[in-house]
Amino acid sequence: MSEPEPSVSSPPVLGGVGLGLRWDFLEEVVDGPKLPIDFFEVSPENYMRRGGYYPAKLEKLRERYPLVTHGLTLSIGADEAPDAEYLRDLRTEIVRTGTPLHSDHLCFSSLGPRQVHELLPLQHSRRNVARVADRARRMTDILGVPFALENVTYYVHPGRAEMSELDFLSSVLEASGAGLLLDVNNVYVNAVNHGTDPAHFIRNLDLSRVVEIHVAGHTKKASGLVLDTHGAPVASPVLDLLELTLRLSGPKPVLLERDNDVPPLPELLREVTALRAVYERAVESDHARG
Repeated sequence: MSEPEPSVSSPPVLGGVGLGLRWDFLEEVVDGPKLPIDFFEVSPENYMRRGGYYPAKLEKLRERYPLVTHGLTLSIGADEAPDAEYLRDLRTEIVRTGTPLHSDHLCFSSLGPRQVHELLPLQHSRRNVARVADRARRMTDILGVPFALENVTYYVHPGRAEMSELDFLSSVLEASGAGLLLDVNNVYVNAVNHGTDPAHFIRNLDLSRVVEIHVAGHTKKASGLVLDTHGAPVASPVLDLLELTLRLSGPKPVLLERDNDVPPLPELLREVTALRAVYERAVESDHARG
């Protein structure tokens, strides 16, 4: 007799300002005093198919904070569909974290069985809208929780674009019914690099689909090219874009990502405090208008 499929029960409701969990400070947040963090975001690929120390720490962390999962290797836009064994293992990890939703990137990151460890952009084409939307539509049933897609940065568009980035993202979301993990830093980076208006992008998205918002730091080269490095504090224009988004969308959970040059935890907490001030100002303004 086959084992029953795992199921998710009583997931937490996300809100406020969270922080992406990194091994650099895992012990501090698990074993130290309770922090002013509303939730932590976890990349399940870092823990799935493991036993021992790290999964045990993750389970202990779940007792202290709400967790939400954000994937790195679904590669939903690849030529080949996601591997069935990988999806089963991912669902098991989703159950273990108790996440209320799972998200991954609107991109491809694999060539056949090989992971390339990059989030590569898809051609903005009608064919890709239909193909990716069909896969995304099935993810909620496969994973057992609502599924969301994140907009990604890109520096060169692969081939001839049949539509804008905004139209491509909006079309995939509408056709799939997926939620949107809106990365406002990615919106800003693409706008600067491709000469578009980030505020126009935000104002013309269906923000009712947003289930979570990401912010991160970037690096500007002497050439003017902006790189999405996740290795610096969040820039002022991105904070302004975040505030605009929250004023238009209403309260949405906001997450700070930091993957490179990760500073000591107290410095990250100061950034979280600054984000919370933006969040509260925007939400109060939204309430005042209502």
